[in-house]
Amino acid sequence: MTNQDLQALKNKFDIIGNDPALNRALEIAVAVAPTDITVLITGESGVGKENIPRIVHQNSRRKNGKYFAINCGAIPEGTIDSELFGHEKGSFTGANEMRRGYFEEADGGTLFLDEIGELPLASQAKLLRVLQSGEFIRVGSSKVLKTDVRVIAATNINLFHAVSKGKFREDLYYRLNAVSITMPALRERPGDINLLFRKFASDFSAKYGVCKVTLTEDASIMLRKYRWPGNIRQLKNMAETVSALESARLSGYSDKCVIDADVLSRYIPKEEPNLLPAKSAAYQDSPESAGEREAIIRMLFQLKQDVDYLKDVVAKAGLGRPGAPALAAPEETGHEWTPPVPEPYMPVQEMLAPEEDPEEQDLQEREPEDLSIRTASLDLIEKVLRKHDGNRKAAAAELGISERTLYRKIKQMTEK
Repeated sequence: MTNQDLQALKNKFDIIGNDPALNRALEIAVAVAPTDITVLITGESGVGKENIPRIVHQNSRRKNGKYFAINCGAIPEGTIDSELFGHEKGSFTGANEMRRGYFEEADGGTLFLDEIGELPLASQAKLLRVLQSGEFIRVGSSKVLKTDVRVIAATNINLFHAVSKGKFREDLYYRLNAVSITMPALRERPGDINLLFRKFASDFSAKYGVCKVTLTEDASIMLRKYRWPGNIRQLKNMAETVSALESARLSGYSDKCVIDADVLSRYIPKEEPNLLPAKSAAYQDSPESAGEREAIIRMLFQLKQDVDYLKDVVAKAGLGRPGAPALAAPEETGHEWTPPVPEPYMPVQEMLAPEEDPEEQDLQEREPEDLSIRTASLDLIEKVLRKHDGNRKAAAAELGISERTLYRKIKQMTEK
């Protein structure tokens, strides 16, 4: 394929770039187009995989037939078979009439199955049958139908790894992978990044009548150094955002808007190296186990805080030792001191028990002994009161008893 033919192909399908890996992918697509060999396109999300099946279809003997692009990941699992193979009237709830599926509609043409790795295992078996024999059965029918369809598949996951995990059929993988075309990530073709930015900025300027955004040298370097995890799709969105916010309406003075690195940095996402990796989808918690584990973690964390605080108070203030000053009761001082409201604090008792019913509060107060206070020592009571700056209401709430019960227990224990 000559450079002139390659450039003509890029112009026809609006493809920008001169990277050798990109050129190789286009050359393979044109080479296999006249055949009916199944093609598997691999590459990250946003690299432009959708261009390859259109090139294959337009350069094949099927170019006058129908072309359908199906996103397997966007179709609910319960309806994927109906979408691909069709269904008979009354085969399931809502099937009010017979429907032809994509394999039947695309007879004589090309079917592009994007995100093929999201296809359920049951549907994979049916797809394998179509690829091997051209036969399929509508949902709710027993009649075998025939179709002549060229299948092109694409994925942004490692299908070989999915095979090893039992999530993708091995026989289907090798049937689809007759010819493999890999689309390079944008970070692997840095020389094309500025070309793409200029193209997107120019298209936006022509569409909305704003100044065309151009970059200074330092801004161009910044653009090439960014890793672009969203690839071409992310670059296009960023270029349009910059054009919309930084350019102005066309005027007689200038038709360009020059952007330097300082301005461009506002639109390039900051790297987050400290972010933890996401949990693998292969490991899923049930809501019950997740809730139990969260409660345990919170309880252990709170207990550790209580123990550390108690150790610090005992070591520094000598609470509980003979001669330690006793707290004065409100009746002895003649007034009640109300300190500022402390920061919110969630005691362990409140984390593990439901909220107290106001109607049962008096009944609880009449109980001779409260379990939470029965095992509490004077040291613990004084520690909680000190923690809340003498606020009996807050201390009683943390201990799980009423304020009246707290005062009575303090008086009883200090009299011993």
